[in-house]
Amino acid sequence: MEDKRPSPDALLKRVQEEQRHEKKGKLKIYLGAAPGVGKTYTMLQDGLIQRKRGLDVVVGVAESHGRQEIESLLKQSEVLPRIIVDYHNNSLSEFDLDGALKRSPQLILIDEMAHTNAPDLRHKKRWQDIKELLDRGIDVYTTLNVQHIESLNDDVSQIIHAPVKETVPDSMLELADTIELIDLPPEDLIKRLQEGKVYYPEQALLAEKNFFRKGNLTALRELALRITAERVGTQVLLYRQGIGIQHIWPTREKLLVCVGRGEEAPKLIRAACRTATHLKCEWIAVYVDSPGIQSSEAKRNSAIEHLRLAEQLGAETRVLSGFDIVKEIIHFARDQNVTQIIIWKHIQPRWKNLFRRSFADELVRHSEEIDVYIMTGTIEKSKQVQSVSLPPTIPWSVYGIAIGIVGIATLIDFLLFPYLKSPNLVMIYLLGVMVVALFGKTGPSILASLLSVLAFDFFFLPPFYHLVVSDFEYFTTLLVMLLVTQVISHLTIRIRRQAEAARHIQYQTSALYTLSRRLANTRGTDKLLETGSQYIDEIFNSDVITLLPKGNHLEIHSSLNKITPILDEKEKSVAEWVYELGQMAGFGTNTLPFSNAIYFPLHGSQATIGVLRVQPRTKRLFSPEQMRLLEACVNQMALSVEVDRLQERTNRSKLRTEKNRVRDALLQAISHDLRAPLISIMSSASTQIEMVKVLTSDDFEKIGKNIFKESEQLSRLINNLLQITYLESESVKLQKQIASFKDTLTTVIKTSSKKLKNRTVNINLPPDLPDIPFDNTLMQEVLINLIDNATKFTPPNTPIDISVVLDKDNMTVSVEDRGPGIASDEVDKLFEKFYRGRMLSTERGLGLGLAICYHIISAHDGKIWAENRKDGGAAFRFTLPLHSQGKEDA
Repeated sequence: MEDKRPSPDALLKRVQEEQRHEKKGKLKIYLGAAPGVGKTYTMLQDGLIQRKRGLDVVVGVAESHGRQEIESLLKQSEVLPRIIVDYHNNSLSEFDLDGALKRSPQLILIDEMAHTNAPDLRHKKRWQDIKELLDRGIDVYTTLNVQHIESLNDDVSQIIHAPVKETVPDSMLELADTIELIDLPPEDLIKRLQEGKVYYPEQALLAEKNFFRKGNLTALRELALRITAERVGTQVLLYRQGIGIQHIWPTREKLLVCVGRGEEAPKLIRAACRTATHLKCEWIAVYVDSPGIQSSEAKRNSAIEHLRLAEQLGAETRVLSGFDIVKEIIHFARDQNVTQIIIWKHIQPRWKNLFRRSFADELVRHSEEIDVYIMTGTIEKSKQVQSVSLPPTIPWSVYGIAIGIVGIATLIDFLLFPYLKSPNLVMIYLLGVMVVALFGKTGPSILASLLSVLAFDFFFLPPFYHLVVSDFEYFTTLLVMLLVTQVISHLTIRIRRQAEAARHIQYQTSALYTLSRRLANTRGTDKLLETGSQYIDEIFNSDVITLLPKGNHLEIHSSLNKITPILDEKEKSVAEWVYELGQMAGFGTNTLPFSNAIYFPLHGSQATIGVLRVQPRTKRLFSPEQMRLLEACVNQMALSVEVDRLQERTNRSKLRTEKNRVRDALLQAISHDLRAPLISIMSSASTQIEMVKVLTSDDFEKIGKNIFKESEQLSRLINNLLQITYLESESVKLQKQIASFKDTLTTVIKTSSKKLKNRTVNINLPPDLPDIPFDNTLMQEVLINLIDNATKFTPPNTPIDISVVLDKDNMTVSVEDRGPGIASDEVDKLFEKFYRGRMLSTERGLGLGLAICYHIISAHDGKIWAENRKDGGAAFRFTLPLHSQGKEDA
């Protein structure tokens, strides 16, 4: 078979890969099984070779560990200076990433890819430094030991009986353009260690007792060889697909087993598993769902169960679709570089081979360089309980429509018969057969084809109204008509089914994308579960129920049905088992298969958060691809619910933090702002008591005024605490009355006269200021607090401006001062409880005045804000509606 053109997808992937390499630097990894195999030495040697070829090469960091051969190579190379980092009274020498970027060589050599950087550097890990260099277009050579690969962390820990803390993500290996294996037999490596060519003598002695044991080194060597082989195998596969090579390259064994609907499939799968285990190779189980083969739901479900058996035994499973089963299997095998195919051959009588070749014979005929292994045998038919299958339905209605369409075509031909020749009337029947084929049913299409030929012969060919052919020319016409109608019917059905399959796949992909997008825009556990259940219902045509834990048992949390379904004890036991063990079970699985629904655990990061029950309405088993898609949807739901719960916990944590902050501020205010007036009052009273005979009347008056002042301050602070508590309660009701804002402002100015002292208050009110509805007592509190705030934060004797502006619906009041203004980072904090501005240092207060203003104005359906004046100073503005909208007393 000649090489064919590559597929568009392969070409696109290749173009994207080339574009990636054009923009980014190239990465080469020197991979070894353990330290001391020669990775650093080989890397430095290759760097010197590239330098002799004219490439700008520098050594970013390389560790010699006292080895003379490496130090000799470093002397021949340009080495970047390192940076010194102080850490716990120790000086650490680290790779200088900024220096490397400034130097900007074409190639940089960096040793020990898995190294952890010192604190306070830009990246935590050295592989992150390497990734940044690659992103900047600089090529990198680096070294890596197999035990530092993240995916092998657990395996390596079991081998060496110690945890590996420094790891590199597998994505860095995928970025590598080249992985070169530096290998050395364990005996030679141990000898090098004993000779002091790996570590210093003290370190070497300790390493030989623990890590550098022959068993450990052999196992790690096998891991390194396997990783390199897998990488090379992937590159070979991508290369073949990229340039469209169809011939098999037998670089390593790869098996493919053809799974069918018959009872021989389990035996075939187990044989393939044994063969793959013996060869230590990958194997794939394939089932071709061909529209050309009519089969019952029971047979298709049996094939799906066989695929699941193969998946449990370690196979990769695929469901292919196509009319030509042999061609689909061969094409897939070549695409995956399969070297061996295992199939089952049914022994049949020789006379049947004269009419139809067997599937096994056809596959062997087209296999070419792929080896085909055929199994045969006798399979005893077992009586299986078809509890999950439905009997095939016969499309009687489509048969009736087919007969009707042929009748209509015959009637039309009767009308056209006097004007057209007989062969031209065939076109009407062809059109009718095509219309019947659009229903996608093979039986009605064949019936329409046969009836069309018979009707044309009976009504329009001589001798008329007889099913005989008098002329060989007519016989040819009928034969061609039969063949053409069959071909048209077959092709139309094929195109229809392929279009339906493509539309179904597109619908599932679109629905999954929509599910992710909707879940991202949804908040709340109930809404998330409802959204996820709805989309799973649409995609998989299933009834979906969510069960969440409540106490010691699971309860139905949500269902798309208006009537909450009732689960019997068996169904509840399945749900409880799935929740406790975190494994899928139920219909179509090997665990608790008596259930009529599939139960999926909703996995969280720490524990299972619930169970999703999916019951197919058609009682049809899901294919492996559908199961994977369904599991992806379930995992997406679980992830969204967990993220939402995590966000809720974070909000609660923020709320607790805020409560603690308010509590601490309140305690601090009480200990200072409330305690200070009390101490002053007590001191003044004590002075009066102890020195009553010595004090003059002027002294008594002065002490009395101080006691009154401090008592007034204390009363003001307590009043603010009570006021903010009252305003934050849900039972606040305003005592609104139509009143004059001008009179309220005049009263406030008189009340604040002591606080204002010699300050000038400039009032600018419109002459037509109307009376508006507001709570007069609370509005006085607002103005008093704003004036008090202006006197605290401005120099003495500076004026305060109060103005009112009217618009269509609101009145805007402004209280402006000539002080230092408001810091930009304080604008959003001014109206918070217990917040006192940084400019305030001497005045006592709880920081509640502006918070009280905010709550009062909000209760009046107004807005309050602060801003800086253009000419300097701060302006506090609030609006009040001209018409009553707020809460009023009943």
